[in-house]
Amino acid sequence: MLYMARKAVIISIVVSFLLKITKASSTTTGNFSQEFDITWGDGRGKILDNGQLLTLSLDKTSGSGFQSKNQSLFGNIDMQMKLVPGNSAGTVTSFYLSSLGSTHDEIDFEFLGNLSGDPYILHTNVFVQGTGNREQQFYLWFDPTMDFHTYSILWNPENIIWFVDGTPIRQFKNLETYNITFPNKQPMWIFSSLWDAEDWATRGGLVKTDWTQAPFTASYRNFGIQVCEQPYSYSCSHEAWITESLNSSSLEKLKSVQMKYMIYNYCTDTKRFPQGVPSECKYT
Repeated sequence: MLYMARKAVIISIVVSFLLKITKASSTTTGNFSQEFDITWGDGRGKILDNGQLLTLSLDKTSGSGFQSKNQSLFGNIDMQMKLVPGNSAGTVTSFYLSSLGSTHDEIDFEFLGNLSGDPYILHTNVFVQGTGNREQQFYLWFDPTMDFHTYSILWNPENIIWFVDGTPIRQFKNLETYNITFPNKQPMWIFSSLWDAEDWATRGGLVKTDWTQAPFTASYRNFGIQVCEQPYSYSCSHEAWITESLNSSSLEKLKSVQMKYMIYNYCTDTKRFPQGVPSECKYT
């Protein structure tokens, strides 16, 4: 009896521990209806095919957007997207994480529309406690309107990494040991939106939106979400992605992409920062 009692106690402790782990971390794939809400657009955003497909549309009256139902502190987020085809000048399709508010943290993918035949510009940024100005921009090496491609954000305590189809294009490291702020205190939601930004999006606003092409539509499918749910717990440390960083092979891929396709880097913009580029630039 004593043995059985001890065994029951041990089983109870193990089950309790596993439940804590399950609560602290979760993996979700697939169904937009379960994980996201269409938050604006008056019907221009639609969840279709029993939650397997989501579309956002933009016309002259309004764009549209969606938001995750839950916040998380750290995450590994994949989203397959097919961008607005044809003459998409003036439009912006965004996929990002944000805590909202005047001192918000944010991690951005923004896709700046183009004239037919010109490449899309992929715009990335990081906000920490309300301060951004950390832009890097790239030309994509494929037509993002012809098929779905996977755009990923890895956000863990050590770094933020942006991926396109599994290839790293940017890294923002945690450099708090050098008194450089890093977004690791505010939980964020996942957002996406399609909106009109003809005042700046295409060639600095020189090319305006051609509303005869409307409605503009972007499509989403096959998302994957791995997160540490709130409140953040070290029981999430069993997840491989929570300590993931770039190895030497991945760093070589990142350098190759940046050499071939990067068209703007705030860390080299001395005209914009005449007093010196932001301090994290000397460590990247």
